[in-house]
Amino acid sequence: MSKQPRKQRKFRYQAPLHLRHKLMSVNLSPELREEHQRRSLPVKKGDTIKVMRGDFKDHEGKVEKVDLKHYRLMIEGISVQKPDGNQVYHPVHPSNTMIVEMDLDDDERNEILERKG
Repeated sequence: MSKQPRKQRKFRYQAPLHLRHKLMSVNLSPELREEHQRRSLPVKKGDTIKVMRGDFKDHEGKVEKVDLKHYRLMIEGISVQKPDGNQVYHPVHPSNTMIVEMDLDDDERNEILERKG
């Protein structure tokens, strides 16, 4: 792995989808950190997330969509109105968020937590 910012940037832009999912990791809340002995996890549709930075700071909502192509999250309740009156999701970068409640219905995610925990 190179240290050069140019090559780091290139890697992010050209990363395949299975690696992009890893790059979409989000910090866990202090309670979840204590419970699962992990600092962060890849975000998943259905997780409840709190926005920590930006115009929507302190808003909480469920993740409606994970956009791996653009590295963005679409969160319930975080939308803007277009000039024609339509409401559209305001994309949020995962680095500006924190997982407050995890969706543990997924067996794979439970395996990850057991393996790392």
